[in-house]
Amino acid sequence: MEKIYISESGPEVSAAIYSFWRYSTAALANQKKIEDIVNYNLELGVNTFDHSDNYFDGKIEELFGKALASSSIKREDVIISTKAGIRKFSGKNKKAEYYDLTAEHITKSVNDSLKRLKTDYIDIFLLEHYDPLYNAEETASALTKLLINGKIKFIGVSNFNVFQHRLLASHLSQPIITNHLELNLLQTAAIDDGRLDFIKEQYSKPMAYAPLAGGRILSGKDKKAIKVRKALTEVAKKHNINIEQAAVAWLHKLGALPIIGSPDKKRIKNAATAYAIKLSNEDWYHLYNATK
Repeated sequence: MEKIYISESGPEVSAAIYSFWRYSTAALANQKKIEDIVNYNLELGVNTFDHSDNYFDGKIEELFGKALASSSIKREDVIISTKAGIRKFSGKNKKAEYYDLTAEHITKSVNDSLKRLKTDYIDIFLLEHYDPLYNAEETASALTKLLINGKIKFIGVSNFNVFQHRLLASHLSQPIITNHLELNLLQTAAIDDGRLDFIKEQYSKPMAYAPLAGGRILSGKDKKAIKVRKALTEVAKKHNINIEQAAVAWLHKLGALPIIGSPDKKRIKNAATAYAIKLSNEDWYHLYNATK
């Protein structure tokens, strides 16, 4: 798989990214499964992995770190992206979540992730969700210290709107290299509300999670999903591909980096091979028009 720069300032990543956000059960969150999936992705050329301290309460980072440490994989051959900022309430409300982008929490989260991942640095560190109570200047200062100390290499955000993105950027000397956001044929808000254009203005590429809308594109019963699926079937037939590949190729045409979240190897391969599929502008708009 081709490697591309996620932004003008770096780093170089695989054209598709693999995420462990679905690994929230003991059946999936085990050492053997993680090692197998990591190796399978690397065989396909996917060397960029998406984490969060919130994925199975940090357990996935720990398993991934052990997988790398016990393998012959060189640290410099993989790109590790992780996030922080979503916390769980204590006590009876521990299943409920709140946001915390304070300098103290972000610094602690990075240090904790480094220990779990068994690495000296995180390639891309993202603030996972906007926190309306945080002090952007203080958090930017903490991020800058983490950069200077070599604990993180690049900064990103997740689910920030244009104004939230711009606020943090105004306090940083190093550019924010990406916005990790939901983008697919059933969720095109990032195109319509200016987030995608703002990212492009920064000479960056977005990380697009839920490229198949959590499976709704493949099996949704609502009118919009059925309409989109019909259009995908037509484009897929034209290119002799399947509808999963067509849906992911649509994202590549936008310059987005699709995040693969399925633990199923067939699904992983479909998404990973979509980069080689070149849709025409007519194909792209045929699919986009089906979302209206």
